[in-house]
Amino acid sequence: MHPDQLAALAAVIDEGSFEAAARHLNITPSAVSQRIKALERRWGQVLVVRTTPCRATAAGSVLLRHARQVAELEADVLVELAPDTDSARRQLPVVVNADSLATWFTPVLEEATTWDDCVLDLLIEVEDHGAGHLRTGQAVGAITSDRTPVPGCAIEPLGVMRYVPVCSPRLLERHGADDARELDWTMLPVIRFNDKDDIQHQLLRRHGVDTAAVEHRIPSSQGLFAAVCAGLGWAMVSELQLGGLVRDGDLVRLGRSGDHIDVLLAWQTWRLGSARSTRLGEAVHGAARRALRPRTRRP
Repeated sequence: MHPDQLAALAAVIDEGSFEAAARHLNITPSAVSQRIKALERRWGQVLVVRTTPCRATAAGSVLLRHARQVAELEADVLVELAPDTDSARRQLPVVVNADSLATWFTPVLEEATTWDDCVLDLLIEVEDHGAGHLRTGQAVGAITSDRTPVPGCAIEPLGVMRYVPVCSPRLLERHGADDARELDWTMLPVIRFNDKDDIQHQLLRRHGVDTAAVEHRIPSSQGLFAAVCAGLGWAMVSELQLGGLVRDGDLVRLGRSGDHIDVLLAWQTWRLGSARSTRLGEAVHGAARRALRPRTRRP
């Protein structure tokens, strides 16, 4: 595989078209097309779907991930061989779930203030939907609850985020619920992050309920939490976000003592990582150790 061919593949997918890739690489669209066709002949299959925007096939995603890894490793080599050469900051894309970003991930951002060789690009995904970005090489690492490693990636446990069902006292009063342990889960309004967010429905299914009569969607961790506090509906909220609000009576914990859901988070990243991705992984592990529940802790 010629490096120019891999660079052309990455440019076509990143820029969305052969023409935009040509402008990015400062070559002609015909040259871009020839390089992609040479790759496809080499592997005997289509690598790019010629749509608007262009997208990678399954085989193309494998090569795309390889192309991005090669680019990262080449950047490391250049720094070692020519340390005095001025080089632009490299993008460091990482998948983070919104609840982690709103709570324990903050120390990673604080450490990143001292990194002068990269810029962070945070991709927000529900914790079990980040693997797709790794498959295409769009991210160098992902905080995920998916325990299946992406080919070419390593996965390491971080710890447990515990979620508990809570709502405001006003919501219970409005729906005439006298006991937070005995509820009509069907009638109590629920709030979800988005359609990928299934954690509320996991708890509903425990209580024999398929769906609630009223279901709000708020694709923001802070916004969802604010809506719960305002009495719009109930939701599964992480202990790290709750603080002392349940203890102080500002929020009410619903259901019985066992009505919580533990989400095991892991750090999944390229096996052939760069110096930047390795440093990022160390920062993620350090922040997780200080904030998350250990895997062995019991209720």
